[in-house]
Amino acid sequence: MTDITATSAGSAAASPGRTLVGLFGAAGPLIALILLMLVGALMSDSFLGAENLSNVFTRSAIIGIIAVGATFVITAGGLDLSVGSLSALVAGMTIMFMNSAAATLGDGWQLVAAGILFSLAIGAFAGFINGFMIVRGRVEAFIVTLGAMGIFRSVITWLADGGSISLDFSLRDAARPIYYGQVLGIAVPIIVLAVIAVLGELTLRRMRFGRHVAAIGSNRHVAFYSAIPVSRVRILTYVIQGLCVAVATVIYVPRLGAATPSTGLMWELEAIAAVIIGGTALSGGFGRIWGTIVGVLILGFISNILNLTGFVSPYLNGAFQGAIIIIAVLLQRDRAQG
Repeated sequence: MTDITATSAGSAAASPGRTLVGLFGAAGPLIALILLMLVGALMSDSFLGAENLSNVFTRSAIIGIIAVGATFVITAGGLDLSVGSLSALVAGMTIMFMNSAAATLGDGWQLVAAGILFSLAIGAFAGFINGFMIVRGRVEAFIVTLGAMGIFRSVITWLADGGSISLDFSLRDAARPIYYGQVLGIAVPIIVLAVIAVLGELTLRRMRFGRHVAAIGSNRHVAFYSAIPVSRVRILTYVIQGLCVAVATVIYVPRLGAATPSTGLMWELEAIAAVIIGGTALSGGFGRIWGTIVGVLILGFISNILNLTGFVSPYLNGAFQGAIIIIAVLLQRDRAQG
């Protein structure tokens, strides 16, 4: 009896400490972002300028939208390595569709709307195929999406004949506001990211689907015996990922007005890095959209600081991202063991 009481007392005494560690762990990405911004401000006078911050937020929005979809996939215990290649394919096929449909639909908002719907259909279909092969085909997500990455990249290279697929100049003015437009002084990509992030956070935290996603990632077999439609939910996470890739691509296309075989190169690394930095468990079972957005901003500001200061070559940005992924996973493992 004394031992039980002592153990309970010890647990009660330790719980405030664990709670404090948990709070610091949850706020870790946000603290890291604040410290990074302070470092950037000290290293460059133009870092906190409105123009520079707007540029970072706008560029980060593309990866941020993709990373929101990746949060659902990873929380459910999955992985998608094909998002960058899918983005290139969606961009190329959407440009080809808009160029060919211009004669029928004109060069106004009807054509832009049709292009958006077309890209969403491609993204959703590709996500469904990935999810179906993983769930129904019982093939590891790593293998399926690695294969899809090669397929998508090869198809866009073939369609572009190794070069580029360009949007007709007569159509660029109609598509330009999607990336360069503003609403109340805020860039359209930032607004789209904010809307998708809020919807994603509400879905993951407040809706039954989000709870099912976390339950499946935590223990797929227990979720199945709890009457959760495991297969359907897992496939839907990949569909969501495909839709997010399509939205990001639609926003990105007007920036350059063309798609090449290198479009979206290494975007999968950036998206996964942002998700892991934000605190989503790589093993599944726990995810947070707001943390993913913070992770995206951390990566964006690291790249921005490298460009502004020249302290380290910006060509090493990928090395920083890879190192950050490894460190974040090691911290997750240590936290889990503790």
